[in-house]
Amino acid sequence: MVHAEGVTRSPKRFAFGLRTRVTLLFAATTLLATVLLATVSYASARSYLLDQRDEVAQRQAFNNAQLVRTILRSRRAEAGDLIASVRTEGNGFAVLYLAPEGLYYSQDLRFTQDSLPIDLRNRVLQGESGTQRFELDGEPYVAVGVSVAELEVHYFEAFSLDSVSRTLRVLSTAVALGGAATVALAGLVGWWISRGLLRPISRVADAAGEIAGGSLGARLAPEDDPDLARLARSFNDMADAVQARLEREARFASDVSHELRSPITALAAAIDVLEARRNDLPERTQQALDVVSTQVHRFDRLVLDLLELSRLDVGATDLHPEPVSLPEVVSLIARHNGFGDVALKRGAGSHLQVMVDKRRLERIVVNLLQNAAEHAGGPTALRVERRDEDMALMVEDEGPGVSVGDKERIFERFARGTAARHRIGSGLGLALVAEHARAHGGRAWVEDSPRGGARFVVTFPLERP
Repeated sequence: MVHAEGVTRSPKRFAFGLRTRVTLLFAATTLLATVLLATVSYASARSYLLDQRDEVAQRQAFNNAQLVRTILRSRRAEAGDLIASVRTEGNGFAVLYLAPEGLYYSQDLRFTQDSLPIDLRNRVLQGESGTQRFELDGEPYVAVGVSVAELEVHYFEAFSLDSVSRTLRVLSTAVALGGAATVALAGLVGWWISRGLLRPISRVADAAGEIAGGSLGARLAPEDDPDLARLARSFNDMADAVQARLEREARFASDVSHELRSPITALAAAIDVLEARRNDLPERTQQALDVVSTQVHRFDRLVLDLLELSRLDVGATDLHPEPVSLPEVVSLIARHNGFGDVALKRGAGSHLQVMVDKRRLERIVVNLLQNAAEHAGGPTALRVERRDEDMALMVEDEGPGVSVGDKERIFERFARGTAARHRIGSGLGLALVAEHARAHGGRAWVEDSPRGGARFVVTFPLERP
């Protein structure tokens, strides 16, 4: 057997289906828009909340600084008691610095001047007022510094931004959940829209599949949409043209085969007359008679095969299945056709009955046995066994086998393997095998035999076809 050399195949690219791509496009577009909108909205909300908090902090700090200024004018020595009496919000704190004395007074011993941002502290000590956000022990704050120049006093107050942070966290969570829900909804909308858009294509694919399976009458229903109506009309016109051409070719083959039967019958009758008087003919004439007899019988077989294929093409041959024991019927067919010496082997599950048309089964078995006899030195074994949900019939031979390139096309009409191109045969026997197997709901193929040669396999479903 000729084995194929190593063939380099390009790796398969993983590709999403059209419906999936449309759905992903909707989701990705919505995600991008949602992220941009959420980012802008969050940034605007954050800026607004922080600005509002800064404004409130500045107003309160300046009010408290004004109170400190009023009291210190007359009671400067009470600065410590004064800063302790200042009201601050939540975790906020206040610090008072008397420049001439060089003294810091803190409202809470946990928070001193060192808790304040140094940049703000330096600016205020230089006579400026300012605001600065900072973090203390991992918590956000905003500090306001007010310089009271006439008393050489500097007042600092820090306000916690924890409430603003909580609000921003809630806002970000809501934006994230809303964005996720929006993307999911967009994906569902994309899937629903793509499903509607692709439904006509699915109908075209289904109709094309039916036509490829032999249902030449499959057509698309009329569409209301103008664009889809054009697609349906074009497809139906194409299907009509294909059906007409195939039927025309099938009728032509059938008519030609039928018309050839009469002259072939006449030739066969004339040859039979000559064969009866063979001994009266010269030796060279006998040799010529043998050649003519062989070719006429080959031509007769070719015409019969063409007629049968024509009937199969137009569906003129019905299937009449009945339950049979495949090993027993195959053995009987082999004996009646001169192959009784071929061993029949029973594999696992061969006792199960299968629904087959006996006449078609006989054509399958005889064609496989004759193919082995004509092209592979004869069949060496018949085997019946169960393969998954099918019953498999196998014919093994001892020939050179079938090359890899021929395995895919050997069941085509008029296809002949490399090893059989210079031998007799029409190239239709295996095509008939494949057609009859397909009519039963099975299939036919060839594989390498473990003992050398080829193994032709035909399967029949265990369920009724």
